[in-house]
Amino acid sequence: MSHLNYNHLYYFWMVCKQGSVTKAADALFLAPQTVTGQIRALEERLKGKLTKRVGRNIEPTELGQLVFKYADKMFDLSYEMLDIVNYTQRENLLLEVGVADALSKRLVSKVLMEGLPEDERIHLRCYESTHEMLLEQLSQHKLDMILSDCPVDSSQSPGLYSKKLGESSMSFFCSDTDKVQNFPACIENYKLLIPGRRTAMGRKLHHWFDRMGITPNILGEFDDAALMKAFGLYQKSMFVAPSIYAAELEEGNQNIHEVKRVREIKEEYYVIFAERMIMHPAVKRICEADFRKLFK
Repeated sequence: MSHLNYNHLYYFWMVCKQGSVTKAADALFLAPQTVTGQIRALEERLKGKLTKRVGRNIEPTELGQLVFKYADKMFDLSYEMLDIVNYTQRENLLLEVGVADALSKRLVSKVLMEGLPEDERIHLRCYESTHEMLLEQLSQHKLDMILSDCPVDSSQSPGLYSKKLGESSMSFFCSDTDKVQNFPACIENYKLLIPGRRTAMGRKLHHWFDRMGITPNILGEFDDAALMKAFGLYQKSMFVAPSIYAAELEEGNQNIHEVKRVREIKEEYYVIFAERMIMHPAVKRICEADFRKLFK
């Protein structure tokens, strides 16, 4: 077989990974027509149909599955090679981290500090988004690791692994304690600020309200934990935050008081990474670190 155009193979691989020509084109910064034309050229070269349409999605044919299997190994190895070159050639190690927007930024900073080498020879880049968006970026080799509030399902995301770093119970806080009587029923007396339903903690809270028979009067839902707490400082409302910050919140803001610590509602913290990234010294340090003191 004569020379194979690896750009064509890469575009086909991206279409399979993304599930559609449009999504692959967006990721490649190309027009969908360009991607389609390149795949047709590859099909002519391999003398067979590589994709088929199933509903709105594109799936590989039997020949396409075979080609994709080998392409997946090839491009995964190429990314691994680039990562290793990055570790060995850069003056400062590059660590690109995705942070789930629901997590406490103060805690995230302490976790990241643990990953810094003793000589601090590292170049850190942080990106904030939803858990789902960050997983997609990690699977596309655009991130080195993720800090999130829920683990990865390895059966749904092969090649990705997670490790639990710790957990914290959650507390209800407010600045106006006049209506605090008979918890948790008193929650209904307040305008409530909670994490959004898209977050793991938001879903846990709504399930807890249902179990307690509470109908919350929700003023706002926030995917960003820092924004929720900041908003709560200037409203006569009740908000939710990890219990490990109770002393800090009360000391820094004399009007803020911890109403109740609810131990059955826990926020969990995970590091998520691709198998090859355990070679990264910063990822390895975080995975091996003992964070028990941090989560006390």
